[in-house]
Amino acid sequence: MSVLRSGSPHRPARSLATVAGILLALVSLLLGLPGTAGAAATQRAPEPRHPEQDWAGSQIARHEGTADGGAPPAAPLASVEGVDVSSHNGNVAWSTLWNSGVRFAYVKATESTSYTNPYFAQQYNGSYNAGMIRGAYHFATPDTSSGAAQAAYFVSHGGGWSKDGKTLPGALDMEYNPYGATCYGLSAAGLVNWMKDWFATYKARTGRDAVLYTSTGWWKQCTGNSAAFGAVNPLWIPRYGSSAGELPAGWGFHTIWQYTSSGPTVGDHNRFNGAMDRLRALANG
Repeated sequence: MSVLRSGSPHRPARSLATVAGILLALVSLLLGLPGTAGAAATQRAPEPRHPEQDWAGSQIARHEGTADGGAPPAAPLASVEGVDVSSHNGNVAWSTLWNSGVRFAYVKATESTSYTNPYFAQQYNGSYNAGMIRGAYHFATPDTSSGAAQAAYFVSHGGGWSKDGKTLPGALDMEYNPYGATCYGLSAAGLVNWMKDWFATYKARTGRDAVLYTSTGWWKQCTGNSAAFGAVNPLWIPRYGSSAGELPAGWGFHTIWQYTSSGPTVGDHNRFNGAMDRLRALANG
């Protein structure tokens, strides 16, 4: 057996193929060619999306051009003031909102199957502790995973329901895609089926029919103005003007109206279409 010593003219055995492979990987990395490094790069998980423009209504004014002056329209006698918040609101001063007349809140809990609101506990529990009726919502990304997977993730990360008189059914936020194709690259039938999957899974997990948040403009463009959900799922509609305006097909009335995204206090402002006893009824199921 030969032993290599310092100064020996022999080098450790390394095949020319190995050396060539290393050089190819370096060249691929620098030039973006499909070599060894390029193949490794394509196997990495995609970068997570950054939730900066993905709360309920974040895309409505941008796409629909609706005016939002921040001034609340005149309230009917039978209505209840509410807000919705997400991570971009940070820690919320719930006592201030309560003192201003806010009595219910929706809090963003999740998005896709990878994101949870880091402020969820402060916002969800804080609104409850202030005396509000509160619920959670899920920002849908139908191009990242199935409706069933996203509903299950939502329920497991804050979107559950209990009959305590203070918890609203979960809400599904369906609106313009902040990351790419407006309708998430799906056909109208594909989106309707995705939502059916989400709603069925949510009901199987909680016993409740979830609320649907969507705008008439997006609904017409992306679902063909489907009437598949109006008889079952309460409608939460955004429209920043003097009225809720035209409703999507299938609904004869709205349950919640998001009437401004820049109110005098934190969060988007909403109005429940009914008196407090009806809001409690929605919470109790």
